[in-house]
Amino acid sequence: MAASVGRATVRAVKGLKRPIPTRAALVMTQAAVHKVKEILQSKPDVQALRVGVKTRGCNGLSYTLDYAKEKGKFDEEVSQDGIKVFIDSKAQLSLLGTEMDYVESQLSSEFVFNNPNIKGTCGCGESFSV
Repeated sequence: MAASVGRATVRAVKGLKRPIPTRAALVMTQAAVHKVKEILQSKPDVQALRVGVKTRGCNGLSYTLDYAKEKGKFDEEVSQDGIKVFIDSKAQLSLLGTEMDYVESQLSSEFVFNNPNIKGTCGCGESFSV
């Protein structure tokens, strides 16, 4: 079993105004690209990060981030600015068109998924439904 990278928050996005290529499974902001590069450089045996979803939380699903030493048979590979992110086959439809961001504040630092497919989120922002 792969080790977990950290926590992630979800944001429901309505009326998305930024252009996202319709075929892009996941687009990363420059902050996310920088943080993923930093994480991968600290783990030389890791090839990429794997993004997935699990059934949990008060609203149904939540994101998972794990280290990936190899690409799974049905994983979708997203390459951007020299880094790789694998999307687990179970998460591909719920992540389609999502923007992955990295946000730091005085109290926390986390990956945030701005997902236009979400129908609802819980109050804490850690679980969602599609």
